[in-house]
Order: sequence, then C-alpha cells, then structure tokens
Amino acid sequence: MTKTLVTGGAGFIGSHLCKKLLESGRKVICLDNMFTGTYENIAGLYSDPGFEFLNADVIQPLQLEVDEIYNLACPASPVQYQYDPVMTTKTSFLGALNVLDLAKRNGAKVLQASTSEIYGDPLVHPQTEEYRGNVSTIGPRACYDEGKRVAETLFSDYRRLYGAETKIVRIFNTYGPQMLENDGRVVSNFIMQALGNKPLTIYGDGSQTRSFCYVSDLVQGLVSMMETDSHIAGPVNLGNPQEMTVLDLARMIIHKTKSSSELVYEKLPVDDPVNRRPDISKAVRLLGWEPAVSIEEGLDKTIDDFRSRH
Repeated sequence: MTKTLVTGGAGFIGSHLCKKLLESGRKVICLDNMFTGTYENIAGLYSDPGFEFLNADVIQPLQLEVDEIYNLACPASPVQYQYDPVMTTKTSFLGALNVLDLAKRNGAKVLQASTSEIYGDPLVHPQTEEYRGNVSTIGPRACYDEGKRVAETLFSDYRRLYGAETKIVRIFNTYGPQMLENDGRVVSNFIMQALGNKPLTIYGDGSQTRSFCYVSDLVQGLVSMMETDSHIAGPVNLGNPQEMTVLDLARMIIHKTKSSSELVYEKLPVDDPVNRRPDISKAVRLLGWEPAVSIEEGLDKTIDDFRSRH
C-alpha cells in the first residue's frame, strides 16, 4: 500500500487531497502546524485506518518513511502569508529543502504545490509555463512569490543533481468548501459579506480578472500530475481558464445568495495582479486534465458550505 505524506494536509486544498488519496486506498500522513489548517477540515478522516495526523512544521527536518510527498505547506492567501512574511519565506525555502531531503532518502516521488503568483502581475495573457513573470522582490507579496520561486529552483536542482523524481504544478485561484472564512481571498470575502448583507469590498474598479478553479478539479490535477510519467517534471499550470472580472463575481454571488449587499470600492493593494488566467494546454496534453465544474455549480456548493457553518 502506497504511503503518502501531505504537508499542509489540514489546510483547505490539503484536506480535500487527503480525503481523495484515502479513497484511492493509500495510507496518508497529514502533516500540518495548524497555522492556517484546522482540525475541522480533517475531522471526518480520523475514522479511516489509513489516516495519520502529525502536528509538525516543515521548517524542521523530517524523519519519516514514505513513498510519495505532496508539499502543500505554506499560507496561501495574502492576509495569511503577509501576517509573518519571514515565516512564509522560511516555510517555502526550508520546507522545500526538508521535503526534498526526505524524498531523496526514501527514493520517493515529490510534488511541489507552486502558484500562479510565480507570474506576479503578468505582462502576457494568458500565462504559459514558459513565461518568467513580473515579480517584485521587495514588495509585500514577495515573501510568498519569491519563496515559491526559490522552491521551484530547489526542486529543479534536486532533479538535476540527485536524480530526484520531482514534479511542479502552479496552482491558480482555487475555491470550494472548507475555505477559511477570514482568509482574505475574494471568493470567501464576497460570500461572507453577502451572507451577512454587508457591503462587498471591491479593490480598484473591479475590472481586474481572475480564473476560479473548483477544489475537486484542482485535487484531481494534483493526483494526475503525481501519477504521470517520471520524466514529466513540470511546471504545469492547474487552473480554470474561464476568466471573469471581480465585479462580475461580486454580482454573481449577490444574486446566488439573494443578498441585499451593496458594492463599495477601495484602493487596489500594492502589486495586486490586474489579469490572471492560466494557459492549461500543457495539462490537457500531458495529464489529460481539464476542469469539469463550472463557476455556477462550484459557487452553489461553496455558498452552501459557508451557510452550513452558521
């Protein structure tokens, strides 16, 4: 039976991934320091005999025996990763280093959950994996952007230097049940504000675009990447190429929640990207993967989940 380590496994995406891996018959070690992960996210997994939870931090060296590793450990929303930017950078760099050392000792496959933030505020649209990005090294988002970039460097160097079976995916905006209510991401912000009939906060004029991928689609992409041929290292974009403006998203959520919320406008944050849409042609070609859940269906499920917590 395959033993899989998921770092950041109690987080939003990590907990969904743990569940899917358990359903496929794997033993799963969920490692999390619970900075943004929650026990509620993994509460339903403890009854599975193949599940093990480890309260630990990837900043510290890891001593485990595993066959494959998904490295998802790192705060992923601006509110979270800017709270302690030094810790964010350490998690990305030292976490990647420790995970790679563990993979090297075990001869394990290892996947890095990288990010569309690699591209910064992109000057090409949509973003292909060949685009090298437009990223500030000194801005408030740099701890995350540059941390993820150096993690990709480490993964690439461990493959070249040690022959490690590494894989890199770049995750674009993902949403769905079990998102933190206060994580500062646009989908959770809008849903919480709409359910409370509070004004929806639009940064800038709302014309900036995003592409939203439902979590079950994203998790399938992660598993497909891990299971593909060893020579396919990535990076591979994982996201939904259906693009929409932030303003359209706000109006859609107000409509779906039957909210009386109004819209308020505030200044656009520093280095906030204007356009974000993945070119997923590589994922389609190499993994046979593309999203199946529409934004309409995904939002309905996500709104239902947020409603159920209150």
